[in-house]
Amino acid sequence: MRRSVQFQSPERAEAAPDRDGVRQRDPLRTEFGFELPRGYVDETGAVHRTGVMRLATARDELVPLRDDRVRENPAYLSVVLISRVVTRIGTVEDIHPGVIEDLFASDLAFLQDFYRRINAEGHTRAAVTCPSCDEEFAVNLAGGRLGES
Repeated sequence: MRRSVQFQSPERAEAAPDRDGVRQRDPLRTEFGFELPRGYVDETGAVHRTGVMRLATARDELVPLRDDRVRENPAYLSVVLISRVVTRIGTVEDIHPGVIEDLFASDLAFLQDFYRRINAEGHTRAAVTCPSCDEEFAVNLAGGRLGES
């Protein structure tokens, strides 16, 4: 069962006042879009690059620990965990461990880092430094068109 709920986050910065002069808090983001570096190739050969990952719950982190595949091979934990929180890749909405197993290694590594960023850090931005001019700026790891951040 998938739920999509908008919560009010007490930690978030307050938004501009509304027309009554009352400040409204931004809702907590529970879903984050991403773009895979290479893309998932389905059984028809179609490549799917964009997708959505939701925030993990405590259950998402606990249930895979009871999975026999994880007990036999602890490295499989990330496959099961990622399959629980990715809600869509392209037009594919039935995301299960088999789909995650068929990702390219670079795409799985991207999703593992993306999971860590949205669940531990609360955002998809990373601070980077230009190797040519040493200017520091932020990029959005969720993906986008070339040149966008």
